[in-house]
Amino acid sequence: MNFSYETPRLILRVLQDEYSPAVLKFYLDNREVFEQYEAVRPDNFYTEQYQKTVLHVEYNMACRLTAVRFYVFRKEDPAQIIGSISFRNIIRAAQQSCEAGYKFDTRFWHQGYASEALRQGIAVVFSDLALHRIEANVVPSNLPSVRLLERLGFSYEGLARQSARIRGKWEDHARYAIINETTL
Repeated sequence: MNFSYETPRLILRVLQDEYSPAVLKFYLDNREVFEQYEAVRPDNFYTEQYQKTVLHVEYNMACRLTAVRFYVFRKEDPAQIIGSISFRNIIRAAQQSCEAGYKFDTRFWHQGYASEALRQGIAVVFSDLALHRIEANVVPSNLPSVRLLERLGFSYEGLARQSARIRGKWEDHARYAIINETTL
């Protein structure tokens, strides 16, 4: 697996800790939207030091292929992070699976960037990592995210009741999955 990929409009990169100012800006710019769908964050989350530590941990996880987060940049502005896609909980053995996550700067919604980035990420997971299955969990009321998964070929598999604590409350999540047809 490479730590950088390109699509027609995008660059996807695993980042090292020197990108912590850009990552912090990405989170601060989208704080209100992102926090609607995520766990309560530690008090120091919105600090450069916290992001630096996370980037260091994520880089090491990518080196070990236990989780991979690609930050997404437009080719026309390779300094600004517009999103991230992640593949975590990579399980080998019998499952050969992982879980996908994604978030994009609200200023870049509805322009096809999430689809383009995730298509590339799925290709990497299925070809370079040779995994069989990718799962994604989404709050059912997040209809844009549900439609994105369906457009990418994910199938609805059911409702995981009270599966994640979001903003201090246990929330149901719709489980979607896509199968690598070449590993059947």
